[in-house]
Amino acid sequence: MKIAVLDWETVSNGGDITPADIERFGEVRIISLTKPEDAAANIGDAEIVLCNKVPITREVMDACPDIRYIGLFATGYNNVDTAYAAEKGIVVCNAGQYSTNAVAQQTFAYILDHFSRIRDYDAAVKDGMWVRSPKFSCFPIPTAELAGKTLSIVGYGSIGRTVAAIGAAFGMNIVINTRTKPADSPYEVTDIMTAAAKADVLTFHCPLTPQTKGIVNRELLGCMKDSAILINTSRGGAVCEADLADALNSGRIAGAYLDVLEKEPMSPDTPLRTAKNCVITPHTAWAPYETRRRLIDIVCGNITAWLDGNPVNKVN
Repeated sequence: MKIAVLDWETVSNGGDITPADIERFGEVRIISLTKPEDAAANIGDAEIVLCNKVPITREVMDACPDIRYIGLFATGYNNVDTAYAAEKGIVVCNAGQYSTNAVAQQTFAYILDHFSRIRDYDAAVKDGMWVRSPKFSCFPIPTAELAGKTLSIVGYGSIGRTVAAIGAAFGMNIVINTRTKPADSPYEVTDIMTAAAKADVLTFHCPLTPQTKGIVNRELLGCMKDSAILINTSRGGAVCEADLADALNSGRIAGAYLDVLEKEPMSPDTPLRTAKNCVITPHTAWAPYETRRRLIDIVCGNITAWLDGNPVNKVN
């Protein structure tokens, strides 16, 4: 069986993960990165296509009639025309829940960065602040406890639930906003405007849908406390970047931590690049080694299940 891997460089960091597990399924062609216009050529006569973010459009599928299976190195699958794939009998499977621990971890790295101010104190100490201090304990930069703060979580899937559990362990008050009210949530569930108004931290863990596209806009930001921070590790398209930049620059909210942007790699023109109190990481929340190793295991398990005639994690 012929397998085309279209963007291996998005999974392996300098060769720390090899394609050996995939190679047991057949003849594998590894492409480091694929431009959208080269997708059909790089797929060729492959029956299995594995990719992360490469667009697999109607035109690509028509140009590659041998495709039988598309596997994603990702939870999101908006880069694949899943409806057309179903028409052509092509199975599409994603890799859900592989990054739950890593994304929750990075969410709290952001939260602790804001409330504990470790980067700021490190810089001040290295600039001589403590050397010059007459006191043994020097704390001119305000810090705060997480206990008693309100953590509002938009999206209550695997990641949202884990973030909620960690927040509760810190003694935070948890507020949930989700499309469907969960039957088993021990936390307050409310509409998004109320969640935003109550939040000391408003964090997004929802898929990108027509309903969530641009949901972080002037109206939502206007509901927030001026002491609150916003976190987005979900999808860049959930944020109206101009509105968020305006809110940050005007002091309407206290800060933002973003791991995703509307355009990736980052556009040099995004107003968030120079916005005040805006910390941006380059889509790294999912990228620890252990997380990527788990991702490969899930992708290979999906292929095995499909070959056995019982596909799992099927999205079309």
